[in-house]
Amino acid sequence: MAPISNRILIIGLVWPEPTSSAAGTRMMQLIKFYKLEGYEIFFASAANKSSFSENLEKINITEINIELNSNTFNEVLLNINPNIVLFDRYITEEQYGWRVREQLENTITILDTEDLHFLRISRAQSIKKNSEINLYNDVTRREIASILRCDLSLIISEEEMNLLKDEFRIDEDLLLYLPFLEEIPDHNHTSNWKTFEDRANFMFIGNFLHEPNWHTTLTLKKEIWPKLSKLLPHTELHIYGAYPSEKVYQLNNPKERFIIKGRAENAVETLGKYRLLLAPIKFGAGAKGKLIDSMQSGTPNITTVIGAEGMNIDHIWNGAIAQNMEEFIDEAYTFYTQSTNWYNAQQKGLELLNLKYDKFKFYPKLTEKHLYLLNNLKNHRIKNFIGSILNYNNINSFKYLSLWIQEKNKF
Repeated sequence: MAPISNRILIIGLVWPEPTSSAAGTRMMQLIKFYKLEGYEIFFASAANKSSFSENLEKINITEINIELNSNTFNEVLLNINPNIVLFDRYITEEQYGWRVREQLENTITILDTEDLHFLRISRAQSIKKNSEINLYNDVTRREIASILRCDLSLIISEEEMNLLKDEFRIDEDLLLYLPFLEEIPDHNHTSNWKTFEDRANFMFIGNFLHEPNWHTTLTLKKEIWPKLSKLLPHTELHIYGAYPSEKVYQLNNPKERFIIKGRAENAVETLGKYRLLLAPIKFGAGAKGKLIDSMQSGTPNITTVIGAEGMNIDHIWNGAIAQNMEEFIDEAYTFYTQSTNWYNAQQKGLELLNLKYDKFKFYPKLTEKHLYLLNNLKNHRIKNFIGSILNYNNINSFKYLSLWIQEKNKF
């Protein structure tokens, strides 16, 4: 049965929460692209919704609750009969990919990696163990296997593109560099930005379900703020983020001017009230949504090499990229106190948005890739012989594991 034209099924690991995480923002950007392309969009997830989940029905997207390890998902696939299935992170491809390929062999499969999980996790382990980074682990094998099984994977960072091509020899035909798809602020928007003089204090923002954000908050609390606060005794550091746990709130200390604020309803608007974003990120992967938001709000930032990885161009950055924590503190003091540096950084943020993140530069690339796959899917898959082997083994192994779980769940 041929797929119905212009239908896409997105299988979400979670329901998108653009006010909670960069991953949620990324998903809504992809949805906006497919709407503009005229696709009928179906979004399915086995996760529970939260009060912060986007109401997709309001924008004419069909929401479908699905179950893990259930043949009912097969019925969903056949009823929708999409010509594209997009997996939200490699875990959903592992869970549902074999069913998609078994039921809809001519449907294009696309993986949105969000970031390379194995890179982020490997870096986290390296920090915790104070050891050399080891990229060759089980998560790496799982994620790269998922990339090879799919017809196309969307990669959010050029650094990650290079890693996959150079280190792991992934065929470039299977990858597409697709950064955050941003709307560029025009003069009417930027003219409403608060001035240097109208802003005060430092801030950090990040979803606390994401481990690098918790680690960065600890770095600010223990390594950065004790020294920086002495240099600027009339300033405060405010910490924002969705899903703060009790251990996050325990760091709140008004006497030290280190204040936990919790969730921000609108990250860009909140950032626009502050003079500087501090992001001493020691591990992570992909592109950092908070740093994009700092550009969108005209708020310079101080970050690390890992924080800015794949996001800057040569020496263009809306603030400073520090090599160590002492330099981080020095740069934070300089940009907080010198308006000339601050305004220059603000303009560099706009320059970066235009050069690297303008959605209209990347929409045609994704459209072109879709057309290529629609017209050359058979040959594309023949070239990806390793992927076909993985799909053969994957269908058998995941199928029988899933069927065993189904039977077990009956009792």
